[in-house]
Amino acid sequence: MKLLRYGPKGQEKPAIIDNQGLIRDLSAYVSDINGDFFSKNWIKKIASLDLSALPVVDKNQRIGPVVSKVGKMICVGLNYADHAAESGMDVPPEPVLFFKATSSIIGPNDAVVLPPKSEKSDWEVELGVVIGKEAKYVSEEDAMDYVAGFCVVNDLSEREYQIERAGQWCKGKGCDTFGPVGPFLVTPDEIEDSNNLSIWLELNGKKVQNGNTNTMVYKVPFLVHYISQFMSLQPGDIISTGTPPGVGLGFNPPIYLKEGDVMRLGIDGLGVQQQTVARYKG
Repeated sequence: MKLLRYGPKGQEKPAIIDNQGLIRDLSAYVSDINGDFFSKNWIKKIASLDLSALPVVDKNQRIGPVVSKVGKMICVGLNYADHAAESGMDVPPEPVLFFKATSSIIGPNDAVVLPPKSEKSDWEVELGVVIGKEAKYVSEEDAMDYVAGFCVVNDLSEREYQIERAGQWCKGKGCDTFGPVGPFLVTPDEIEDSNNLSIWLELNGKKVQNGNTNTMVYKVPFLVHYISQFMSLQPGDIISTGTPPGVGLGFNPPIYLKEGDVMRLGIDGLGVQQQTVARYKG
């Protein structure tokens, strides 16, 4: 099942993609795709619907973030050994966790807006995991029972704010528009192996990231288990699982985003995002 949200910002409606690739409106049955949607097990209820009877949505509609009212977005740092190496850091003995401000979340094709004085903003294509029910002290063996689905995330980072200034990474990770999510949420039954997916990003038509989730140090079941030991995961929460090599920081000299740049990124079976870079003008 592929679920998405469409429409103007703040007015998105829930939808599903049928077997012909058509977007079908779900708003006659559910008001939105959020924590309440997952906790009431609407995924199972929707599976029994006759999708051909649902209204078709114009494919030119804006696509919003796959989940609304996200409670928390938890990111995993340095989770690909080769990305850690290009960042000049060691693979951590345990997952590095940080939060991304939920105000950074935007639709998959919305503009990415650089902060006014940013000179070192960077890209990071990542596998996103959406939680479907409360996970608290769960085992690694049971962890996938708590996953509602997967999506593409661009975990944008302002490297000066993140690395060169005092304090935690969140200053470089939580900027407005620095969290594109989507285009759709894919349920686990459609993904044969989340730990073996091609993952890539192009900058202005040139492929700069080209990896596979099979090189993640810590895999999805372990991450759900691990994070749940420190905090409960709630329906609609998003875990962003880390990025493969090829980020701007890793080039010599580094390459950073500038106004007018175009990022195109995707993961096998999870769709493609595309963002044009703008700069905040007040």
